[in-house]
Amino acid sequence: MIAQIQKNPWRLLLVVNAAILVGVFVHKIQLPPYVPYIHLVVDYHFGFIKRALIGAIVALFTDKVPVWSVFAIGGVTWLVTLALYARLFQKSFGFTAKTLPLFVFVAGSPFFLKNFMHTLGHFDIYGCALAIVLLLMPAGSLLFVATAALFAIVLVLIHHIHLLMYVPTIVTIVVIRHYLACGLNRGNVAFGIVALLIVAVLFFAAQFLGTMPIPEADFVAYLKTRMADPSRTDLLQFAYIWYQPLAKEVSDTWGRLPHNILGVPVFALLIWLHTPLWRYFARLIAALASETHRRLVLAALTGVSLAYLVMFAMVFDYSRWISNWAVCMFLILHAVKMLPAARETALIPTEDRKTNVFGLILTLIPRVGIIRPF
Repeated sequence: MIAQIQKNPWRLLLVVNAAILVGVFVHKIQLPPYVPYIHLVVDYHFGFIKRALIGAIVALFTDKVPVWSVFAIGGVTWLVTLALYARLFQKSFGFTAKTLPLFVFVAGSPFFLKNFMHTLGHFDIYGCALAIVLLLMPAGSLLFVATAALFAIVLVLIHHIHLLMYVPTIVTIVVIRHYLACGLNRGNVAFGIVALLIVAVLFFAAQFLGTMPIPEADFVAYLKTRMADPSRTDLLQFAYIWYQPLAKEVSDTWGRLPHNILGVPVFALLIWLHTPLWRYFARLIAALASETHRRLVLAALTGVSLAYLVMFAMVFDYSRWISNWAVCMFLILHAVKMLPAARETALIPTEDRKTNVFGLILTLIPRVGIIRPF
């Protein structure tokens, strides 16, 4: 029995991942939800401002926001994302003994669902969920491009940093699933360019015109009227971010850089532990039937990665950024799987000792973190 598990441990690793997820959730609800909570009480009461869409939606349903709503809304979003990804994996690969290692390397990665559980209530997961929806829905008409544009607009309104975090991946999915499949014509190219311009204008409006127009003390006083427990003033300590200019964010990031850069070797190690997955991805790209498709995919991967490098220079939540970069790679892998291939791509082996060890280590890592590793 033990020898059989050592030879093919993937079902056991899946169970261990589920147990670790429960542990991460229990730990998460014991932590103070500072930033996620304040995003639920900020709305458009004083006009258009950045980072206010989720709070505005919450305001449609309740005048007073309890602290537990952070975990309720975040938990439901996490479960929806899990269900969407399970459906996507079934559509792309199916659930069989041969595909189980691939599922464990992706769904069990500390970059993905486990880290989304640790960052429960943060806005990152919305980009992932909407990108998965685009991978699941039909892509043969301009309705698909319009839906992608709408998702990008929603994400920028949730937080303008999504322009770098998930919008490039959404653009990649649209190019792969619509433009490469349906071809280019004057109508769909013009539609796509206009959509990109709208999203870009919205980003600049949020970044440079979305600052809170009233004094911070008045802003905090209003937020207290939205709180179920106004005495929890500790939950409002990040109100300053609605006043902080881009130059200050960049300055803070570079000021922390000497300390935060120490985590880069850890991030590199975590990426290396995914080597069986990256090798499969490389084989998948190499097997594409079109050389043009291969070049465009490589260009897209480079573009998405460069967007994350810009984000690294602007905001210091490095563990979150590297985790979401990996998630974007996972999602683009699924998009590439939908392109025509010249040959079948060999999956991650189920009985390779080194692969099994890497899978076990990744399974046992509960999450990557928010700013610094772990």
